[in-house]
Amino acid sequence: MGNGALSGAVIAVAGAGGPAGRAAVLRLAEAGATVIGADNDPERLAEAVDAAGYAHGGATVVGDTVDLLNRESAQEWADRIEKDFGRVDGLVHLVGGWRGSETFTKTRLDDWDFLELLLIRTVQHTSLAFHEALQRSDRGRYVLISAAGASSPTAGNAAYAAAKAAAEAWTLALGDYFRKAGGEGGPHAAAAILVVKALVHDAMRAERPNAKFAGFTDVTDLAEAVVGVWDKPAAEVNGRRLWLTEKP
Repeated sequence: MGNGALSGAVIAVAGAGGPAGRAAVLRLAEAGATVIGADNDPERLAEAVDAAGYAHGGATVVGDTVDLLNRESAQEWADRIEKDFGRVDGLVHLVGGWRGSETFTKTRLDDWDFLELLLIRTVQHTSLAFHEALQRSDRGRYVLISAAGASSPTAGNAAYAAAKAAAEAWTLALGDYFRKAGGEGGPHAAAAILVVKALVHDAMRAERPNAKFAGFTDVTDLAEAVVGVWDKPAAEVNGRRLWLTEKP
């Protein structure tokens, strides 16, 4: 385990219990990182942590039940990780959710209220909680997973696309903080956005065996791309959208 690409790194994963979170936790552990996952569903989180720990016996994989809708809880989580493990080298933000409508006219604004909390407020809380620790790291990375719809919204996805676009803008502002903090030497921490059309995993394929899922990114490929953000120098990925699907 000691010779992985992320050996010695301490990486937090928000939304670790979902399919994408599980894949990311597994891949990060495989790369040698100490992984601290958070999810609002304790059972789902325990399954993700157990699966990664079982697959990679030498890895340290920990689960924390954290309310990322609460600013103080997010801050306490960040502080606890740095205190317990001595550093924080990454925050991978995989808190997801979707609400849509048939047409623009039928958009429900309570969908916006739900998505604003899930897709924007959680990003605000994790970025504000972790940015100083990431800046202190020699390889700090904040990784947001976003959707192509943020750049080319469809009529029925107004609330979702607008929430994703706001989360992207917030993350790019964090990237500007890292850029300025780096001074003339360039940033040594980075905020990057991985953009997918949508995600697919084995359970979805099993449920819909005839579906093509054209242009979708498999969660294992997303996990590989997450690890890849650490392979590149901070200046190359900071404040960038890294497209895993065709650019609109």
